[in-house]
Amino acid sequence: MSERLSSNDTVARLRETVAALHTELVRYNLVAWTSGNVSARVPGEDLMVIKPSGISYDDLRPDNMVVCDLDGVVVEGDLSPSSDTEAHAYVYRAMPDVGGVVHTHSGYATAWAACGESIPCYLTAQADEFGGEIPVGPFALIGGDDIGKGIVATLSGHRSPAVLMRNHGVFTIGPNAKAAVKAAVMCEDVARTAHLARALGRPLPIAAEDVDSLYARYQNVYGQTTVPSPRR
Repeated sequence: MSERLSSNDTVARLRETVAALHTELVRYNLVAWTSGNVSARVPGEDLMVIKPSGISYDDLRPDNMVVCDLDGVVVEGDLSPSSDTEAHAYVYRAMPDVGGVVHTHSGYATAWAACGESIPCYLTAQADEFGGEIPVGPFALIGGDDIGKGIVATLSGHRSPAVLMRNHGVFTIGPNAKAAVKAAVMCEDVARTAHLARALGRPLPIAAEDVDSLYARYQNVYGQTTVPSPRR
């Protein structure tokens, strides 16, 4: 199995991707010390690539990413995987369309989680990205798949790719690991602005029908439909 994976181009690319995406968590101030992690599903395999536990972000490299099966068992790698591995694995087992999972303890979003409070949709940017409120999930202890169960129960049928796990932090999902990292970045941005708005006064929630319209436009119209050709 290890020899096969070592020569697997898809796994090799995902090792590079997952290692590189951890620098984005640092860049956007979403993590402290060695907290937080990114994982990616290996397409067509019951496998995922995830950060090793307790390793400094400065020391993360493609070759020290850990490959696990979707029960959280190490398949390839010399280091122990993240302590959140079983939570990630449960999400992948329960949500086959998810290709990436991210966990952070980013300050503003985790403050909402500490209060056990979802973030109401006060902002058009939140409607665009999350399709409504960012929900809060149940309290669960680290180390097993209870966190994963809480993530899945909260996000199933919900448009938000982010959940605030009570007294813990942020988990985000996406069709790939980069999308899950983007959701984590935007979740913290929304949480910060919502906090500041509450400090100033009483924020005004956006009407549900306007949230629906904003979400549909952003998901289906925003951005480029084709990549422009480079100028010569």
